[in-house]
Amino acid sequence: MTTVYRLISANDWQAAQVAGEFRGSAHDRRDGFIHFSTAEQLADTARIHYAGQPGLLLLYVRTKALAPPAEWRWEASRGGALFPHLYASLPTTAVHRVEPLPLDANGLHCLPDLESAQST
Repeated sequence: MTTVYRLISANDWQAAQVAGEFRGSAHDRRDGFIHFSTAEQLADTARIHYAGQPGLLLLYVRTKALAPPAEWRWEASRGGALFPHLYASLPTTAVHRVEPLPLDANGLHCLPDLESAQST
């Protein structure tokens, strides 16, 4: 896997760009790591944790640009599925694409086709 995904508020991303890194949301800091999703997990993550939240961005993160393997782990979470977790700050240089996520009429985020987006 070369790309993982992170949903983030526009304000948090703006602050991360100024700092050069994203240190995680309050939820991440409480858990001790930054949460990511795979392409297959992203729709459920958006629906379960972010439904109705306006102003979200989708970060495309290159895993090869992240912290050493000791700080990057795949761990069981929702339903026993393995999720990518980063036990360090996310350098903004690891983010190779950022897209806004508008809401549909039901308050769900309109996610892009990630397969075609990865090739760009």
